[in-house]
Amino acid sequence: MEQKKFKTEVSELLHLIIHSLYSHKEIFLRELISNASDALDKLKYQTLTNPDFKEIVFNPHIDLTFDSESKVKTLTIKDTGIGMGHDDLADDLGTIARSGTKSFLKNLTDEQKKDSNLIGQFGVGFYSSFMVATKVEVVSKKAGSNEAWKWSSTGKGTFSLEKVESDNFGTTITLYLNEEGEEYANRWSLDKLIKRYSDHIAYPIFLSYDQDEYDDKGKKKGSEHKREQINSAAALWRRNKSELTAEDYNEFYKNTSYDTEDPLYYMHTQAEGVNNYTTLFYIPSKAPFDLYNADYKSGVKLYVKRVYITDDEKELLPTYLRFVRGIIDSEDLPLNVSREILQQNRVMSNIRNSSVKKILSELKKISEQNPELYTKIAEQFNRPLKEGLYSDYANKELLLSLVRFKSSEVEGYTSLASYKERMKEDQKSIYYLAGGNEATIRRSPLLEGYKKKGIEVLLMVDDIDDIVVPSIGTFEELPLKAINKSGAVEELDDKDDKKSKSKEGKSVVKKIKEALKDRVKDVVISSRLVDAPSVVVVDENDMSVQMQQILKQMGQSDMPESTPILEVNLDHPMVTRIGESSDDEFIANMSGVLLDSALINEGVMLKNPSDFISKLQSLLSK
Repeated sequence: MEQKKFKTEVSELLHLIIHSLYSHKEIFLRELISNASDALDKLKYQTLTNPDFKEIVFNPHIDLTFDSESKVKTLTIKDTGIGMGHDDLADDLGTIARSGTKSFLKNLTDEQKKDSNLIGQFGVGFYSSFMVATKVEVVSKKAGSNEAWKWSSTGKGTFSLEKVESDNFGTTITLYLNEEGEEYANRWSLDKLIKRYSDHIAYPIFLSYDQDEYDDKGKKKGSEHKREQINSAAALWRRNKSELTAEDYNEFYKNTSYDTEDPLYYMHTQAEGVNNYTTLFYIPSKAPFDLYNADYKSGVKLYVKRVYITDDEKELLPTYLRFVRGIIDSEDLPLNVSREILQQNRVMSNIRNSSVKKILSELKKISEQNPELYTKIAEQFNRPLKEGLYSDYANKELLLSLVRFKSSEVEGYTSLASYKERMKEDQKSIYYLAGGNEATIRRSPLLEGYKKKGIEVLLMVDDIDDIVVPSIGTFEELPLKAINKSGAVEELDDKDDKKSKSKEGKSVVKKIKEALKDRVKDVVISSRLVDAPSVVVVDENDMSVQMQQILKQMGQSDMPESTPILEVNLDHPMVTRIGESSDDEFIANMSGVLLDSALINEGVMLKNPSDFISKLQSLLSK
């Protein structure tokens, strides 16, 4: 017998599961049955595609038995799937391979997120069995192998492996139930849980139990051993839509996605024609917590003629739709399709393109017919949809109708089309401001002149807006103009006023430019400031200050920086004092404070904060 230690992460995981999730302990059964179904999927695939498995008779089923009479009650889950060998048991049950485990542990330790739905999302569901068991034994024989192995552990840091005898391939898991788990050595509890969590499993699940028999006088005369199929074993997505209820769809979603909440929306398509396929897609009620991780887990499973192929192929839908959950089942793909072929396959490409059109069209329909529901969708998934504007040019128009923005004039989210409807009659552009969080943007001095003129500005509060929005260019022939760039003031300019101000301000602008030297590209009199003394903008073709900050955070420290243009408010006392002064030190300090305070307002970290403080202290002392 081999005695081995769990990897550190497994020990930590087991401790957290056992001590944190008792209120959700029943999900262990969903996890173990799901694993058994996966093992059957894998063997089915091999028998259909691998010549080495052609002699194997595939007789798929999952059997549950229990012992409620012994001192230590037990529950056994047995499958006729592909099975595991020595190395599989050691590697798969002794370690956690997925790189997302760190995220899993972080989320599990968060008091706000102790929830059973996190377990299945990371493929660590087997370990949930230790919530209800003092000991777990796994006997498994890999299909095509002559050896069987038993894995055993109490979940307290170590596990053992030993060679055993077994006639049949597949896996048998025996749980020695603890006090918390004794209720599951019960026919009615198991029946209820299988129907709730596993009715959709495509293989028959049998429950064996002894049923007492009584004579006419009610006296027990013995018991009969029964084996009863509990689940319907039907692929829900292949059933006719008219047969299914919203409850059917919602339960299927929760049981396959490990979400505890109903989805916001579902769409079921059965396509016939050049390509025959079925899709069932869901929009979750909450964004998956790994939505912005590079190693996010795909939410879409691929089947071919009901044979499970993969749930780890990120090419099934474009990255910006990674929040979508569901099923794609094709009649036309070859069963032995490889990942490389999958990415280049014309049939898969057609299914993918049609699926994207379907999802986006359905979202547009929701936005038009049920704005309240669409607001909920936008609150969760607006940012990834914006990514599509940058990466999916073929669906740009559809995406433009779906993305939403905050606004300087209206509450909540607004669309580009709604903005256009509210535009002033003589307005020639759509104005926007990107960078920072919403509260910071709303306080930006750049908005002052637009508010005074009654011109609405879209507020771009997502970190990717500075990259995505410039790629839009125009919306229905209207150019989108960033108000933190120099060319977005034509509708604010008062030519006569500008002429008089430029005349009186010529000397103050000259003083500030001389004081700041190469720290600025230019100093100009602002037509957009009302109360603030100064603001920084950039040239039309230069990178915004916020964009420079984003790229620095991404590690691109060697990129050339855009030198800002300083706009000053000629009516502000700080600017007026510069015009009145002949003290070079005062002018230099005040000019520096005007620039640095404007940069701080834009969320820029100053290169030399002590210099700013020194200038400020000098001015205050006077």
